[in-house]
Amino acid sequence: MQPELDVVIVGAGFGGMGAAIELKRQGLDNIAILEREDDLGGTWHVNHYPGLAVDIASVTYSYSFEPNPYWSRLFAPGAELKRYAHHVADKYDLKRHMEFGTLVEAASWDPDDQLWRVRTGDGSERTARYLVTATGFLSQPHVPEFPGIKNFTGTILHTAAWKDGFDFTGKKVAVIGTGATAVQLIPEIAARADSLTVFQRTAIWVVPKIDFAIPAVVQQLFRRIPLTQRAARLVNSSLLELLMVFGVLHFKQVKPGNRLAARLAKAHLRSQIDDPELRRELTPDYDFGCKRPTFSNTYFASFAKPNVTLETSGIARLEADAILAADGTRTEIDTLVLATGFNLWDVNFPAFDIVGRDGRNLGKFWRENRFQAYEGVTVPKFPNLLSLNSPYSYSGLSYFTTIEGQMKHIARLFGELRRRGQHTFEVTEAANDAFLDEVTDRLQSSVFYNGDCSTSRSYYFNQHGEATLLRPASTLRTLREMNSFPLRDYEFS
Repeated sequence: MQPELDVVIVGAGFGGMGAAIELKRQGLDNIAILEREDDLGGTWHVNHYPGLAVDIASVTYSYSFEPNPYWSRLFAPGAELKRYAHHVADKYDLKRHMEFGTLVEAASWDPDDQLWRVRTGDGSERTARYLVTATGFLSQPHVPEFPGIKNFTGTILHTAAWKDGFDFTGKKVAVIGTGATAVQLIPEIAARADSLTVFQRTAIWVVPKIDFAIPAVVQQLFRRIPLTQRAARLVNSSLLELLMVFGVLHFKQVKPGNRLAARLAKAHLRSQIDDPELRRELTPDYDFGCKRPTFSNTYFASFAKPNVTLETSGIARLEADAILAADGTRTEIDTLVLATGFNLWDVNFPAFDIVGRDGRNLGKFWRENRFQAYEGVTVPKFPNLLSLNSPYSYSGLSYFTTIEGQMKHIARLFGELRRRGQHTFEVTEAANDAFLDEVTDRLQSSVFYNGDCSTSRSYYFNQHGEATLLRPASTLRTLREMNSFPLRDYEFS
């Protein structure tokens, strides 16, 4: 049987678009990009809360082959990332492949016809030779079942389902969560609300944000002489690389570097908060890097305002017009903001049901046999599947490092398919096992296993206590390995 499509890509964010660009370069044009939302952009479409911006400098947080010289700031606001996504989709002719409002529920490998059968929420089925999952790492919002939350009669906002134009002026607000999203949002609310209570379970490491508007003359320089923007990207990427490689991945060998980053964050906190008890509550009790740190010049300063209170005792229950803290403190509120993050390991790996050869269910396999993926892309017994948001796939601090590494892997893999005149690939068990052993061994030097991460509640760790999200390698090493993996690691047919 001939499939209807060459490729089904699930997800129209930057990962899915990167895969589509590379596959089109490889001569595959019969592509469907299925997206559950009503527009492209992934994270940058779903999230549009006040204060949203990149937390990696814009010159790095973009495709290296498609630089944007017109970023307004070093850390561009979210709306500019959304416009950049549309620019990429237009330039590389991706929009004609996209279908919005299409929820993929399941996919299964048909061994007889050697194709994937992809079922969507409307009950229809598509067949494709290749399946690419690009559903993102942060695509399934986490909404804890707080006791009494159904009794609350005020407004509830989740950061991933924001109500545009909502006015906090005169409101009594509670924010639950102090992750990277909350760090951006809390200063915006604090500037407007009558009162703001922040419920913190885990403190976050925050370092100064060297942000500024990019002058028009610099934008024109980037446009006219692209080499200057590539140089800026190289400098910024190198600084991020030092933070990731030496501060996180090689914690055992370079502990002073990690300690220096922590001291910088503590000095930043001390410069904005005079109250020693408040500083203590805002200081993480785990090592720097156990949980993704973030950048802000206004987050700590918000807690020095008279209308802002930090609550760290936990939540006992919600009432119709209040939150009762675990220490008995009752806080009257009319607006509840959930900055409670995303569920990675329970429902996001994978984001829908995938069944491969011999009936192997991907989610069940990962949970029962360790989370694993060869080069963070492919899994044994899942022929013709490219899983872009997989264990050990995230490289560096900019997601575009991951995307472009995977594009190189796709180019090498499909180039070999074309050379052989074949259509099916599957990574071998031996290659997968060897890669898993290698990355597990490399991670033993990281802060995750040599530092104190016991209280971090970090999404880097899965439910088994393994740090299986990050690929333990430098950017240069990752890109080199993705472009030169042994072709014998795959079986072709």
